[in-house]
Amino acid sequence: MRSLMLAAVFLLGAALSITVQDGTAQCKVKWLFGISCQDVYVKLLTQIKAWQIRQSCFYAGEKCSYELVSTSPYLITATHTSPTTKKVNDLQFLLEQSTVCKVTGEAMSGDPADDTNYCSLQNLINGSELNSAEGYKQFSNKWICAGFDTANCILP
Repeated sequence: MRSLMLAAVFLLGAALSITVQDGTAQCKVKWLFGISCQDVYVKLLTQIKAWQIRQSCFYAGEKCSYELVSTSPYLITATHTSPTTKKVNDLQFLLEQSTVCKVTGEAMSGDPADDTNYCSLQNLINGSELNSAEGYKQFSNKWICAGFDTANCILP
């Protein structure tokens, strides 16, 4: 047990030093869904397109300024530009079908103090109502997702 804890601390330290050294803020979240990955994929794509850049995001809060970058059968890449801070988050959703749909979401920004990465991911999950999907579970923590423990993604 002790060597397992030491290994976890070592890996965590390595991950944190990478984030600090390359000057980026990063977030990694895993979700499980009891629906097909095809359904998850379609819902995420639809939500990104619904929240694309508009002339004004004044009334949309953070729920706008998403841009689809590319897609492949099990990978979606996009960006989110915060209309208030103008910070850009690079987003990626990797889907893996097994007995459940496993989704790994990653967000990264060039500002090491940026804690908006989590909400850029989670707002898409909430907006597409995937957080209400059968079998929904989320896994992350403040060590692998800056701002995870303090985020308020309920903003308009």
